[in-house]
Parts: sequence; C-alpha cells; structure tokens
Amino acid sequence: MGKRDNRVAYMNPIAMARWRGPTQSVGPTIQDYLNRPRPTWEEVKKQLENKKTGSKALAEFEEKMNENWKKELEKSREKLLSGNESSSKKRGRKRKKKKKSCRSSSSSSSSDSSSSSSDSEDEEKKQGKRRKKKKNRSYKSSQSSTYESESESKESVKKKKKSKDETEKEKDVRSLSKKRKKSYSDDKPLSSESSSESDYEEDVQAKKKRRCEEREQAKEKVKKKKKKQHKKHSKKKKKKSGSSHKSR
Repeated sequence: MGKRDNRVAYMNPIAMARWRGPTQSVGPTIQDYLNRPRPTWEEVKKQLENKKTGSKALAEFEEKMNENWKKELEKSREKLLSGNESSSKKRGRKRKKKKKSCRSSSSSSSSDSSSSSSDSEDEEKKQGKRRKKKKNRSYKSSQSSTYESESESKESVKKKKKSKDETEKEKDVRSLSKKRKKSYSDDKPLSSESSSESDYEEDVQAKKKRRCEEREQAKEKVKKKKKKQHKKHSKKKKKKSGSSHKSR
C-alpha cells in the first residue's frame, strides 16, 4: 500500500486574471470622477461673497430680538430699584425703633447692673475660697498617699531582707545539726551552748574562704584566656608581616 498523493498544482493568479479577461465594473469609475462637472472661478467668488454678507432675514430677526431683550432688561432694572428703595426705608425705620428701645432699656439696666455687679462679686469671692480649700485638701491627700506608699515600700524591703537572713541561718543550723548527728551518733551530746556557737562561726568562716577562693580562681581563668588571645593575635600579626615582606 503506497501513500496517497496529496499534491496540488500551483496556479499563478496574475496569469489566471489575464486568461479570464476584463471584469464588468459596477458603478462609476475613476474617469467618471475626474470628468465630473465643476464650477467656474467666477461662480466660486459669488458663493464666497454671499457667505460673507449673510442672509437679510436673519439680520432682521437678530435686530428684533435685541430690541425685545433691551426692553425686558429695563423693566427688570426698574423693579429692582423700586424694591431696594422700599427695603432701605424699612431698614431705616427699624433702626430708629431699636435705638429708642436701647436708650430706654439702658437707663433701667444701669440701676439693675449696679446691684447685680455687687452680688456677682460676692459670689465670685465665695467660689474662689471654695476652690482654694479643695486644692489644699487634694494636695494634702496626695502627699499623705505618697508618704504612705514610700513607708510601705521600705517596710517590705526590710521584711524581705530579714526573711532572707533568717532562711540562711536556718539552713546553716540544719546543716550543722546533720553533721553533728553523723559524727557524734555514738558519743554523748554536747551540753554547753558555747561549743555550738563556736562551730557555727567556724562553718561561716569556712564558707567565706571557699567563696574567696572561687572568685580568685575565676579571675585567674579570665587572665589566662586574655593571655592566650593576646598570643594568638601577636602570632597572626607576625605571619601577616612575614607574608608581606616575601611578596615584596
């Protein structure tokens, strides 16, 4: 079974158009457009002059509208002027009435104001005294509260210190009692209080010595670390300086 031949023959479109011949055109051609009737130069001049002058009917209509508009403006102006004059007259009358009423009221209010001013001054003085009393009371209460809070804080700090000291003493006493029980379980108990006090002092001194020794050891360790770091840093500097000389 062979493959099907799907090839198609190539057709040149220009050659095909020549073979078909000229087509029948529908509508006006380019030659008809070029051969169209055109106006002469004189006719064009007349048309431009007519456009510049314009129509007479339109000009007459515009003139009539302008005249009507002017008449309406004059009427509206007269109305406004008459209204303004009447309003100004009314305002003048109201002002005169107000002035008369103010003069009559001022004479009556002067007598009342003298009495009311004295009363208002007395009331202001009383209010000022009350405000001063309130301020003094509030200031005293704030001072007392601050003193109380400071005293309470000091007492709490003292109590904490006392509790810490008591707990340390109790721990020391318990440790001593345990040691005595282990060492003197077979022997007789000590009867004198002087021996217990001396033992307690010895233990306290031993603890102090241990603490001092631990601090000294920590300081020595820090010094050793610093020396090692200094040596490492000096070695690195020497290596860098040697490498730079070689490169030169």
